[in-house]
This record gives sequence, structure tokens and C-alpha cells, in this order.
Amino acid sequence: MQVWNSFINTVIDTLHASGPSIARSNVNAASPPAVLPAAERLVAIGDLHGDISKTRRAFRLAGLIDQKDRWSGGTTVAVQVGDILDRGDQEIEIFYFLERLQREADAAGGALHILNGNHESMNVAHQFRYVTPGGYQDFHKWAQTHALEAALKGICNCHHGHANFSDLRKAMGLRSGDGFAARSAALQPGGPIATRFIAPHPVVLQVGTTIFVHGGLLPQHVEYGIERMNKEAREWFLKGPIKAKPQFLSGREAVVWARDYSHEDASRCDCDALHKALAGVPGAERVVVGHTIQSSGINSACGGRVLRIDVGLSKGCGDGSPEVLEIRNDKEVRRLREAAEKAELRMAKGDPTAAGGAAMTA
Repeated sequence: MQVWNSFINTVIDTLHASGPSIARSNVNAASPPAVLPAAERLVAIGDLHGDISKTRRAFRLAGLIDQKDRWSGGTTVAVQVGDILDRGDQEIEIFYFLERLQREADAAGGALHILNGNHESMNVAHQFRYVTPGGYQDFHKWAQTHALEAALKGICNCHHGHANFSDLRKAMGLRSGDGFAARSAALQPGGPIATRFIAPHPVVLQVGTTIFVHGGLLPQHVEYGIERMNKEAREWFLKGPIKAKPQFLSGREAVVWARDYSHEDASRCDCDALHKALAGVPGAERVVVGHTIQSSGINSACGGRVLRIDVGLSKGCGDGSPEVLEIRNDKEVRRLREAAEKAELRMAKGDPTAAGGAAMTA
């Protein structure tokens, strides 16, 4: 019975992932990590917004995956700053892709950490205004596959499920072809997607002297407590209710919404607030944020104390070229670009017009 159950899980997850998947594991009861030690090589990737092709390009640019999409980053520690959902059509595939890479990175002595952004919290709260038609269809397909899983497990009584898709629709409130209802059921607090792919992830993470957050870490967030925010966000993702979203996830000053440090005109950034926030976190020297597209690519402000890495790479949200932030030995900061990578290839072939990754002051 257990063998059959595991076999079904593998088949279903492979369908969801459109490729290799990993064995399922229970959501750890512990809160997400808030502080991790410095890494020899640390990379950060910005908003992905449902674009699996650009996601692969970004991870390949970072040296994290090989041509078969397997982890090749060794002991590198990588952070993706959230906003996997909305504006693109392959959200579920990206969730499975990142989950597999997390397991492979761990086995290689590295790590991949995923943050939650404003679009994750919006979707858990059933705020779907940025969902694409393809995104709804993707979740309807997910519901159909989920129904197949329930039916197969019903054959062996190895899971309390529903024998067919009709029963599953009744249980989940789905109508035939209703991607909205499927998305609602999957992403509601405690729903299958929210539980597996959102609840395990923090909203703030510190690696060495670098803090990662989707929107911005304001002084009031530090006062409230980083570990407390991670814990309460996780509890809401798992248990809800929908209308009880934590205050630090809502509004212009939310940790996933704030743009105080992200103005492209650096003179408009609230550097005083940034310095105050960093001063309140032991060992913190800089913050890395996504959320706000930087038309000039990855850049810094406030004397290098904030690094802005959302380059709008998704085809549905800017369609920019992927870029990656790299931090070596907790102090040397570089921007990695595909153009530089191609230039290096030309140099290897004898073309003298080439340049490496751009150095940044931090």
C-alpha cells in the first residue's frame, strides 16, 4: 500500500512539475530560519512571476543549474526574493522546479532559500487581480491532476480521497473548467499549494551581514521582530482565516510592499530609515530587495546599503534580461549579466570585445 501511495505521488508530482520531481515531505512544524551564517558565495535572484523559461535562464546565469536543470552550484547559497505568482502562466511548474532544487542544493552542501513576496500573500488572501488567463488554466489543470491522484489512491484505500473528479469538484467547490475556484482552493490558507510551497518560506532572511526581503525592511518591522513576522506569516498561510492577514503583509508599509529604498532616483530613497533599520539588526550591513523593477538593472543606493535586484525578467512583467546578484565572502558584490557571459564566450573564441560581471560597491 505504501509503495503504491509513493508511486502515485511520484506520477502526480511529475505531471505537475512537467519534469523531474522529488519525494514529498511533511511541512516542518518549525518556523522558517531568520538568521544564517555567511557564505563563501551567495547569490540572489529577483521576481520570477510565472515565467519558467526566464527562471531557468536566471539560475543558469547564476551557475546554479546545468543544461539538464540539475543543481550545479555546489556549496553556493542562493536566495530568491519572492513573487513567483501572478503575471505569468507557469507558476506551479516554478514551485516544483524550486522545490526540487532546494533538495538537490542541500544534498550538495549548498542551499536555496525562497522568500514570500506580496503576490504570494495576495493570492493566499484570494486577491487575484494580476492572474493571467493561463494562470487560471494552470490551476484548473492542477485540480484535474489532483482529482486523478484522489481517484488512484481511492483504489487502494491508501488515502482518504475522492474516487473521481466530480466528487473532488463538490468537495473543493469547483465547477467544470473553473480555474478561479481551483486557484482559490489550492492557495487558501491551509490549501495544498499554500501549505507545500508558501508556508515553509520566510518573509525576511539574514545571511551573514545581508538581509533579504521582498519589499523593504523598515524600522517598525525590526521593532516588531523578524522572527515574529516569519512565525506569524507562516501561521496565517497554514491556518488563516483569509481576512486575518497580518498587518505587516498589508499596505504600503508592509514588509512585502514597501518601496522606500527602491526609487530609481536614488535621492528619493529614505536612507535614514534604512540606516536605522539596519542598526537594529545585529550584524546587518546591507539589505537586498526585489518588488520594484529597476530599468537600469541591478543597482545599489544609500551608499551600497541597499541592493535592488528586480529586473522585471518575466515576459508578463517587463520581459527584461535576467541578472543575478553575487556576493563573495560576505563583502565583494557583483552584478552578473547574460551580456557579460556572452562576451566572455566571444573572448574565448578570439573576440577581443568582452567584459566580465559589473562590480558594485557595498
